[in-house]
Amino acid sequence: GDRDGFMGMGHHGSNNQNNSPSSDYTGADIMFLQMMIPHHQQAIDISNLALKSSKDSELLALAKIIIAAQSSEITQMNSWLTDAGAGTDMGHSMDGMGGMLDESELSALAAATGKNFDILWLKGMIGHHDGAIHMTTMINDARNKEIKTFGNNVVKDQSAQIIRMEAMLKRLGN
Repeated sequence: GDRDGFMGMGHHGSNNQNNSPSSDYTGADIMFLQMMIPHHQQAIDISNLALKSSKDSELLALAKIIIAAQSSEITQMNSWLTDAGAGTDMGHSMDGMGGMLDESELSALAAATGKNFDILWLKGMIGHHDGAIHMTTMINDARNKEIKTFGNNVVKDQSAQIIRMEAMLKRLGN
């Protein structure tokens, strides 16, 4: 794709005082990426759980969309962190942050079955998506256009998914 062409750009001139890769990333961008990767990873983990535990075709379809979308977004976020010369570890736990499910919520979900599972999963994922949308406010001042666009897409996609999940909860009588 065109990414290789653009990756090669900085490499011919010897005068690269000013285009070190990290100059494109603010501290907030890097922190956002370091938080959003484990956040996305949990959404994938609980969506994989749904593939095992749910029989609801609409919920299963959504879980598959979340797994596909968020897996490719993790790949993208990891490549930005590499580009920025930053590690993936933010050095503290995500518990309670951005709608993350804690151990007891995760084990309740893992133990649930049938309609009970579906309701718990939907409520958990709505809170999780809400948290992700809220986290994108960290990158309101991003200089990096790609990261800004990424944040806007998270808001757009996950807001639409929340509306779907709320409709599914209604259908399940919740």
